[in-house]
Amino acid sequence: MDAYEAIITKRDTRSYLPDPVDPDELDQVLRAARMAGSAKNSQLTRLVVVTDGETRERLAECGDFTGWIGNAPVVIVLVAPVEGGRLFDLGRMAQNLMVAAHDLGLATCPVTFHHQDRLRPVLGLPEDTEGPMAITLGRPGPPDPSRPSAPRLPLDELVHRERWQD
Repeated sequence: MDAYEAIITKRDTRSYLPDPVDPDELDQVLRAARMAGSAKNSQLTRLVVVTDGETRERLAECGDFTGWIGNAPVVIVLVAPVEGGRLFDLGRMAQNLMVAAHDLGLATCPVTFHHQDRLRPVLGLPEDTEGPMAITLGRPGPPDPSRPSAPRLPLDELVHRERWQD
């Protein structure tokens, strides 16, 4: 699959098979994340890979909309310093990880952790760091028929050229 096809065919999923992710595939996904650019090459982002079922269930209590994440065999938490951390770098790393996973036939979904006070003790994070987001990872399960796919906006509605125009 080429990069463009991987980008336009990747879909977020919250349905996973219970199968573990092959360690070599997980390492390949993590290497893709590592290769994301970093502002001023600061490389401040770190990853916490969680496969333990009990820990994944505890992570599900760290966000407002995260009750489902314990179903994913892997949760990869993106961690950065509270001061000086660059959230854009986390996004770049997350996108690399998700596109590489899709190329391998793995499913992913980004997740926001709203409650750092709950997250820090679960992962043992230092007080000067935060884990604002995670990516769930695993073999895709059956699609949820109650979650319809939303079409993307047409380019002429999404893109303004040169100036904002109504």
